[in-house]
Amino acid sequence: MSTEVSGTIECRPLARIWGEDDEDAVWHAAIDLFLLNAGNAYDALACLFGVRNSFGFQPLAEGRGLPEDASDGLRAAFNAWGGPQDAHGTTWISWAELAAANWDEPDGSGALSRSKVAGPGTHWAPVWDVMRTLAELHGPEQVRLVVWFD
Repeated sequence: MSTEVSGTIECRPLARIWGEDDEDAVWHAAIDLFLLNAGNAYDALACLFGVRNSFGFQPLAEGRGLPEDASDGLRAAFNAWGGPQDAHGTTWISWAELAAANWDEPDGSGALSRSKVAGPGTHWAPVWDVMRTLAELHGPEQVRLVVWFD
């Protein structure tokens, strides 16, 4: 049985202007992961989120769950997918964390690197491009990717 990834990129545009504690500094669903064709290569899912991690990667963001302050759009997408009853491995990662990650870090065998399986030139590159652009506009801590799996 295959494992499919679903998710949404969110951003919090007014946090940079008014501060994170401002009542208008809420998260907004920016784009569905499906539109960016991230694919479901297991080595990428392993190194990013710890899903199907038979490769021995140290995942960047494993098992964090759905953010408490998730946008209404993200909650609607998550619930339409089946919510916590049907999704597993729900987690999230900010652009700041992705930008600071060691992309040269290898898997357990030393044969693959994080960059090779989920970096530039992979199906994940369009996701990183969108997140990078949003981070340039709104700040790296104000952009995150939220994912879940079936």
